[in-house]
Amino acid sequence: MIDVRKAYEALTASGIDMFTGVPDSLLKNICAYITDTAPHDKHIIAANEGNAVGIAAGHYLATGRPALVYMQNSGLGNTVNPLLSLADEKVYSIPMVLMIGWRGEPGVHDEPQHVKQGEVTLALLDAMQIPYVILEGTAQIQPQVALAMQRMAPTAIVVRKGTFGSYKLKNVRSNANPLSREAAMKLVVDHLRADDVIVSTTGKLSRELFEYREAQHQGHGHDFLTVGSMGHSSSIALGIALEKPQRRVFCFDGDGAFIMHAGALGIIASMKPKNLVHILFNNNAHESVGGQPTIGYEIDAVALAKASGYREALRATTGQEMEDALQELEHTEGPVLLELRVSIDSREDLGRPTTTPVENKNAFMEELGVW
Repeated sequence: MIDVRKAYEALTASGIDMFTGVPDSLLKNICAYITDTAPHDKHIIAANEGNAVGIAAGHYLATGRPALVYMQNSGLGNTVNPLLSLADEKVYSIPMVLMIGWRGEPGVHDEPQHVKQGEVTLALLDAMQIPYVILEGTAQIQPQVALAMQRMAPTAIVVRKGTFGSYKLKNVRSNANPLSREAAMKLVVDHLRADDVIVSTTGKLSRELFEYREAQHQGHGHDFLTVGSMGHSSSIALGIALEKPQRRVFCFDGDGAFIMHAGALGIIASMKPKNLVHILFNNNAHESVGGQPTIGYEIDAVALAKASGYREALRATTGQEMEDALQELEHTEGPVLLELRVSIDSREDLGRPTTTPVENKNAFMEELGVW
C-alpha cells in the first residue's frame, strides 16, 4: 500500500499545488489527507467532476501550473466535454493530472452500477487519447505530472482498490442535528400513501430505504433505487411524475447529489408537476464516500428551490418539525421541496440491496402498471 503522506508529497514536489474533485470511496484516504493538509484555497471539493476540470483549467491559466483532479471513474463521463473541448491539445492545450478511482475493475468484485464503467475505464481514456498509469508506487507520480506539462494536455493516474494505506480524516464535518438520515427517512416513509412511489438517490440512503422496506415486510415495488448516475434522481422522478400525474412521486435526494446537478431544479419547476415531492436529506457531507464536506449548509436549498420556481419549499430539523412539514405537504401542490437537516450518522452494519438493478426496475414498472 502507498502511504498517503508520501503520495501527497510526491504530487506537491512535482508542481501540483491545487487539488479539486469529487470524493470517491477508493480515494477516500488520499482525499482525507488532502482535506487535512492542503491550504483551504488550494483544495476545492467540486459540485461535479466537469466543474473540477474547469477549476483546474482556470488555475493553470492564472498560474501556469497543473492541478490534480480526483474522481471516481463513474464521474469520468462528467469530464468528457471539458476534457475534449477545453483542455485537449487541439483546443486550449491545458495540462492537468486526473486521479481516477477504478471501481468495477474487471476481476474485482464490485457493485453492479460499477461493472460497465470498470470495464471501459481504460478504453475511455484511450479513446480520449489521455495517457495513464495504473498506480503502483509514488515514483510514477512525477513522470505523469511532467508528461502533462510536456504534452500541455491532461494525463491520468488510475487507482485500484486498496492502493492507498489507511488515513482517518481529522477535519471531520459534524453537526448537532437530532435525527439521523435513516430516522428521518423512516419518518417520511411512514407518512406515505399506499400508492406513492419513491426515486431514491445514490449511496447509503437507498440502502437504508431497502432495509427499512425489508424490516416492514413491504416489498420494494414502490421504490426505484438509483444506485448509479449521482445527481440525476430528481430528473428521473420528473420523468415519472409527468407520465403518472395521479400518483405522488417522491424524490429522496442527498446534498452532494442535489448540488451536483442543481440546474435540474429549474427544469422540474418549469414543467409544474403537481405530484412531485422533492425530499432533500441534508447532512452537509459526502458521507457515503468518507465524510468529506459539501456546501450543503452554505447554500440555501429552500431559497434556491423557490427561486427556481418550486411552488413551495420548506425546511425541518427536529422530528416534530418534520412531522408538521409532512402534514403540510398533504395539502400542497408540487413541485415542492422539503429539506430535512440530519446528522452525519449511519449504521456500521448497513447492508446493500439483495435484488439486482434489473429486478428493482421490473418490480417498479410493474407497480406503475407498465406491465
